[in-house]
Amino acid sequence: MHEQTPAAPEDPSSPQGPTLFDWEFATDPYPAYAWLREHALVHRTKLPSGVEAWLVTRYADARQALADQRLSKNPAHHAEPAHAKGKTGIPGERKAELMTHLLNIDPPDHTRLRRLVSKAFTPRRVAEFTPRVQELTDHLIGQFEGRGEADLIHEFAFPLPIYAICEMLGVPREDQDDFRDWAGMMIRHGGGPRGGVARSVKQMRTYLGELIHRKRDDLGDDLISDLIRASDHGDHLTEAEATAMAFILLFAGFETTVNLIGNGLHALFMNPGQRERLQTSLAAGESALLATGIEELLRYDGPVELATWRFATEPFLLGGQHIAAGDPVLVVLAAADRDPGRFADPDTLDLSRSDNQHLGYGHGIHYCLGAPLARLEGQTALASLLMRLPDLELAVPPADLRWRGGLIMRGLRTLPVRFTPRNT
Repeated sequence: MHEQTPAAPEDPSSPQGPTLFDWEFATDPYPAYAWLREHALVHRTKLPSGVEAWLVTRYADARQALADQRLSKNPAHHAEPAHAKGKTGIPGERKAELMTHLLNIDPPDHTRLRRLVSKAFTPRRVAEFTPRVQELTDHLIGQFEGRGEADLIHEFAFPLPIYAICEMLGVPREDQDDFRDWAGMMIRHGGGPRGGVARSVKQMRTYLGELIHRKRDDLGDDLISDLIRASDHGDHLTEAEATAMAFILLFAGFETTVNLIGNGLHALFMNPGQRERLQTSLAAGESALLATGIEELLRYDGPVELATWRFATEPFLLGGQHIAAGDPVLVVLAAADRDPGRFADPDTLDLSRSDNQHLGYGHGIHYCLGAPLARLEGQTALASLLMRLPDLELAVPPADLRWRGGLIMRGLRTLPVRFTPRNT
């Protein structure tokens, strides 16, 4: 989600354990998470925003917390004063009246809205979209394959899911570059103008509201039209809810996939033996290793480092710790998915791993609705790059890569590569 200012370093020799949320941690958080799993499996810490929260790091506790009805998604349950609530979500979403989406509500409203969105976001629709994802992928690769170099974040991993989700939502092609600009501001690190994220959220909200108005008179075969149809058939989807749902589908539908592709490529660069296995499999026309490989990349260094915010509605015990009513709880998916108590050799990338019930897209009623689309985009992107640019390699030393210092998401700022140019 949004970026955070780095926390002040702690004394690494203190009983508090490793320093969290500084730039060194952002580069490789896994040693710190291993320490927490061993010594403080449910750990209270002050986040860079100043909010105090519990971090849940073991797989069993994480799986329990993700499905625990005593942990609410509604920020109204946060015990801190109202002014602090804006630090626990997407910047600007409260002012833009975009709070009524699936990441911020509980049953029964969550059940009703998810049912409506599920009608629009069916496996059939994702399957039918497969050729278009391939077309978008091929087009983007074609724009740089003749140069012999590219930044695979800005030129590939970022625009692919933006254009894909825009088309699924029904955003006209002439407007999609605006969404690319707004989305870029929402995930940009630090250097953007002050308040730029909130302004982009407001612009996106205004546009989506106007688009919903226009589509009421000209329904099409897209997600927004399906949401309007559901509302018109008496399922009680308000216009504010429809706008918030379109917003979160777009927001969640691109950022996770950007990081899935970027982190996945990085993991393959760092594990050349596994990459070679995958390229050999793809060259033979096989798909099994690609399918299990995407799941392993989600587990090994997934796009969502911490699950989105939850707040205790009553006191309860979690991982041996007493959680008070109103306390924020953050499930560390990245830590849970490297738990040796659940996964054999968890720090080893094994693209053929079969026992892989990772938590990369969550668990329970808030399991990521867009996971099938993200998997499709991830598989298409990786397979196309590895086949069309087989000698693809990093253009800088791995130590020179920089990771975005966000709280929820984990992803690279850039991924410069080089390869033998292809005639287009």
